[in-house]
Amino acid sequence: MKKSAAEAHRMLSNTHGEAAINERTCREWFQRFKNGDFEVEDRHSGGREKIFEDAELEALLEQDSYQNQEELARTLGLNKLFQNASKPWE
Repeated sequence: MKKSAAEAHRMLSNTHGEAAINERTCREWFQRFKNGDFEVEDRHSGGREKIFEDAELEALLEQDSYQNQEELARTLGLNKLFQNASKPWE
């Protein structure tokens, strides 16, 4: 059974909450995959590049760009932000 981009986005949102990609991105990926483009690397959208104002955060991301928010918060000593956060995957 094939899913539409909107259905896939709803499923991702239900599973990942605010961490899920937005619906527009989901639709763009569906179109790319439909056209045979399976490249998963991020593409620069032509807009302004992200600029990190926090040098310590930037250094952590340069070390390992695959860290999630919880890992970064823990490393930066901000783990109290996640103590009461709900985790739907648990």
